[in-house]
Amino acid sequence: MAKSIARSPLAVPFPALRTVPGVRFAAAAAGIRYRDRTDLVLASFAPGTTVAGVFTRNLCPGAPVDWCRASLAGGVARGLVVNAGNANVFTGQAGRDACAGTAKAAAALLGCAPEAVFLSSTGVIGEVLPFERITAALPAMVPTLSEDGWEAAARGIMTTDTFPKGAVAHARIGGTEVVIQGIAKGSGMIAPDMATMLCFAATNAVLPASVMQALLKRSVDRSFNRTTVDSDTSTSDTVLLFATGQAGNQAPGAADDPALAEFAAALDGLMLDLALQVIRDGEGARKLVRIDVSGGVSDESARRVAMAVANSPLVKTAIAGEDANWGRIVMAVGKSGEPADRDTLSIAVGGTWMARAGTIVPGYDEAPVVAHMRGQEIGIEIDLGLGAGSGHAWTCDLTHGYIDINGSYRS
Repeated sequence: MAKSIARSPLAVPFPALRTVPGVRFAAAAAGIRYRDRTDLVLASFAPGTTVAGVFTRNLCPGAPVDWCRASLAGGVARGLVVNAGNANVFTGQAGRDACAGTAKAAAALLGCAPEAVFLSSTGVIGEVLPFERITAALPAMVPTLSEDGWEAAARGIMTTDTFPKGAVAHARIGGTEVVIQGIAKGSGMIAPDMATMLCFAATNAVLPASVMQALLKRSVDRSFNRTTVDSDTSTSDTVLLFATGQAGNQAPGAADDPALAEFAAALDGLMLDLALQVIRDGEGARKLVRIDVSGGVSDESARRVAMAVANSPLVKTAIAGEDANWGRIVMAVGKSGEPADRDTLSIAVGGTWMARAGTIVPGYDEAPVVAHMRGQEIGIEIDLGLGAGSGHAWTCDLTHGYIDINGSYRS
């Protein structure tokens, strides 16, 4: 078991969450890998709950990802089972059997089909999941299901996380007020295409599964897929959104329905809040970094440049060392594979322009940049000078703490 990890200096308090009618959570210690802490979460959803999901693009996904992808076709959900400590990845038939056995046991307790139970696992790759510990723990969890169990669930899905992550938002669909609420986990193996994280959100809105799927995909692309801790895309990344329909609003017919505008914006904000909490908990992180790119040949090109800078170990270690080495940013832009021209490139850190049109700014004073880099939130601006495209990304610094945590992950 990994050694105890100090709470991230970038941690934020767990918010005061509301209840989401039709959603209940329970958490328990099943002894899957960890001792003396919760590591198993069960959720139940009211009949009629719809579901949407976005998953890792890693080509070696875990068995729970495959299970969820198949179950998503039904568009309905009655339960969710999540375990921490074992990812159930690269476990062959044993992994598939663990999913089927877990879903069957949960379905019997919740009174639904196994396909209506969604599954997620996070932790060590390549070890067979002792799912009998899960099925043995589930019966005692059902009586403890509670509408107020969100924080316990957020703690129960943590691995190397140093703080639980949650967020809540409100919106109106037509004349009906609805709530959206979510929890997430993630700290390392974080990169776009969903990062190494799990996120579970729910709303009491009435939303057809197809409409919700379009909204969720857009939100993930604007949040989790613009974040990186270490450029490694996990095998287990999962974001699931459940809609219980308890609010009774008129069902929208399409994702671009004007009545959904406020809800869509609230969902975007919620997902970004959770994504940035994951970056704030990046393994060994001491600084939160935002990279803004303008002047790209397209928005997508600018986004790719931002991610190249965010993923650069040299940029990230310079930030960790509070070294105003803008040459590393230039290097990362140039290696991105996107259109860039040294003679039109401009770089700023903390609002101070250091280089313009391919050379250092005359009279450049490094002092304000150094002062900015001593803070906990760092801003990098890049103007490619080629067009109107813009994009951004978030990352953290790369410290020796990352090595310490990952070097002892299985010990």
